[in-house]
Amino acid sequence: MTPAIEPREHPFWTYEDLGLFIGAVIPVFLLALLAVRVIPLPSGAVRAMVYQSLIYVLLLGVLYLLVAWRYAAPFWQSLGWTQFRLPFLYAAVGPALAIGTSTLGVLLKAPSLPSPIEDLISDRRSLFIMMLFLTVVGPVFEELTFRGFLFPLLARSVGPFLAILLTATPFALVHGSQYHWSWQHLTVVGLAGAVFGFVRYKSGSTAAATLVHTGYNATLFIGFLVQKSL
Repeated sequence: MTPAIEPREHPFWTYEDLGLFIGAVIPVFLLALLAVRVIPLPSGAVRAMVYQSLIYVLLLGVLYLLVAWRYAAPFWQSLGWTQFRLPFLYAAVGPALAIGTSTLGVLLKAPSLPSPIEDLISDRRSLFIMMLFLTVVGPVFEELTFRGFLFPLLARSVGPFLAILLTATPFALVHGSQYHWSWQHLTVVGLAGAVFGFVRYKSGSTAAATLVHTGYNATLFIGFLVQKSL
């Protein structure tokens, strides 16, 4: 008689794995920097996006080693990349959130800052690269990392609602330099991160949070293009 296999506790990774992931960040940044210096690339958007994309790919590789290889578990499913109900509803949340947070930024009197996007867009190719990065590469990596890997670990320790806030904090901080550490902008980004976390919790799917994140970024990007054209 075959013994019953006990279901694995989720999340099965630990804070040791989180520490290993954090410890890999600086080496990954240095490796990506070395790669873009060695590989002949045009300056501007292409180089910047290749550099950032290399960082994301390498860190996803670290996540794969920590989740799939170390524990012999399916990578995407373990990080919550699963089917979810009402996709059209979640697709509408992103644009609504972008409009709402932009309004909040105005109410908080967020300072007008030079957009790093504008410096990277010089032609149609760089525009396409930036759009692809903001609507696909960035959301997928950030949601797998923050809502797929970090959120379940914190939720097991402190409960889902506090975990949503705790996950939104580092999410906002990694965007700090982009917004010159303006507390108004970081508050808005943190609020968006909290909504992404809530979607992850209610839907049970990191893919749903990614869909919302994609719609959010796409709406902000379209708003930037419209404002630039005026």
